[in-house]
Amino acid sequence: MSQVFPPSFGLYAKLAMLGLLLVVVCAGFAWRGTVTDPHRLNEPVNQPVPFSHKHHVDDDGIDCRFCHTSVETSAFAGMPPIATCMTCHSQLFTDAPMLKPLIDSWKSGVPLRWNRVYQLPGFVYFNHSIHIAKGVGCVSCHGRIDRMPLTRRVAPLSMAWCLDCHRQPQKFLRPRDKVFDLAWQPADQKQLGAELLHEYHIDTGRMTDCSLCHR
Repeated sequence: MSQVFPPSFGLYAKLAMLGLLLVVVCAGFAWRGTVTDPHRLNEPVNQPVPFSHKHHVDDDGIDCRFCHTSVETSAFAGMPPIATCMTCHSQLFTDAPMLKPLIDSWKSGVPLRWNRVYQLPGFVYFNHSIHIAKGVGCVSCHGRIDRMPLTRRVAPLSMAWCLDCHRQPQKFLRPRDKVFDLAWQPADQKQLGAELLHEYHIDTGRMTDCSLCHR
């Protein structure tokens, strides 16, 4: 009986399998590096200007929407242009060394490059406006950001973390006029959540559909 495969076939097959294994392992590491947030939980993120939410929100009482203008109408919350910052800082603390990058950006027209605190992978779709429209408060994902001298990530934004909310959204719902009130606490979240679930027409049967976040 003649031999179907040459004697070297076994060696080549083993090498091919080893090569495939290496490709899979490398792809796994590459994927992890792409989708993993580079910052640790509760670790302040360095920025070109040490912006303090505590000072602007808690001390000065500036509303989230003054800077994040599109948070109620689009997927992206919006980052304020330098012109927004200069509404105040053209008059206040103009000589402060920490604000020099801000002033230089205003004069040169070159925008500041802020470092992202929250980063979702490209295959995940997230829309700020729909969460706000359905009564999910900023604090649910961003924590007490009004108390942060430097912004840090407090939520892992993992799939399991998101699904916990999507499976039982009533645990997190609040009146729409309290969405931006970070200090607000309900008297009875269980009763309120059940009422708002009905009022906001939230279909919990669809909240875990893959196509909701992966489009």
